Amino acid sequence: MGHGPAVKLGKDEAAAYKTKLGVKMFIGYTIVYFTFIIINATNPKAMEATIMGQTAAVLWGFGLISLALIQAVIYNHLCTKAESDMNS
Repeated sequence: MGHGPAVKLGKDEAAAYKTKLGVKMFIGYTIVYFTFIIINATNPKAMEATIMGQTAAVLWGFGLISLALIQAVIYNHLCTKAESDMNS
């Protein structure tokens, strides 16, 4: 029993914008993550420092998770806006 798509899909005029935005956000996240890895590899004692009752490694980890979630919300907002502007 096959079901077709719920909506008729057409050409997405915002696809190029969404791709460029996604690549830029990926590069930004990669730079932050790479910095985290370099600090861990070259100066692991720095990650043992206690800040606000937690080690720097834990704070970096939560920061990376938070950054990913924030970027996802921003990406969704900007892409939704671009789709409504360009596809209507």
